[in-house]
Amino acid sequence: MKTKEFKSKISNHQPKTIKAESDKWILRLYVAGQTPKSLTAFRNLKSICEEQLKGNYQIEVIDLVKNPHLSHDDQILAVPTIVRKLPKPERKIIGDLSDTERVLAGLNLVPES
Repeated sequence: MKTKEFKSKISNHQPKTIKAESDKWILRLYVAGQTPKSLTAFRNLKSICEEQLKGNYQIEVIDLVKNPHLSHDDQILAVPTIVRKLPKPERKIIGDLSDTERVLAGLNLVPES
């Protein structure tokens, strides 16, 4: 997978689980290079976001191999880690995000019935 695929596009679709059109989810994915676990975490996060947020999100990928000083702000101790910056309150999940139910609960995303 190329680095370009780590970058997420922001689209203007209305998600099912967000109440206000102006609500934008900002997620930071901290990784250490393009390891298999990092790539899996990105794919899983992108899939969950597309399914639950319908394009009303932004994923910022922070590669700590290239920018180790950026781990300080969000107090990152392990990678991969996802940090939900918006909506508040901030939330963190560590791992490759393969347990979808845990990720949905951790991000406080509840799929519609």
